[in-house]
Amino acid sequence: MNPRKKEIIIVGKGLAMRTEEVSSKEKNDIRTLLRFVEIYCREHHDGGKTPFTFKRLDVRDLSRRNVVLCPECRKLLAYGLSMRLRCPHDPKPMCKKCESQCYKGDYKEKVREVMKFSGMYLVRHGRIDLLYHYFR
Repeated sequence: MNPRKKEIIIVGKGLAMRTEEVSSKEKNDIRTLLRFVEIYCREHHDGGKTPFTFKRLDVRDLSRRNVVLCPECRKLLAYGLSMRLRCPHDPKPMCKKCESQCYKGDYKEKVREVMKFSGMYLVRHGRIDLLYHYFR
């Protein structure tokens, strides 16, 4: 385990946030999570969707469009983004191979379900290059 040093400030309700810039690797991970949750929500949930916002990041700047989600998926994505920004590992391992699991309880299973569904959805719709991820 090689934790990197992060400057932390406290932000309401005990949530911690770094004051340093988000790295390009973190931005790529966040884009992937945004896309996967968006695909899952689009294919599984109807109605009641609103644009997703996150206090710590400009989501529209990262995804280059509005990410529209149902309340359940907004909650899951907010939790996932918080966990990604708090990850103490540098370089960050794949979550499924990490010794210190960030995701707790039902979130862990839900994120696994979202990743599995969305990854296979993208493969079936032409993103064959994603198969590499499954064999790492």
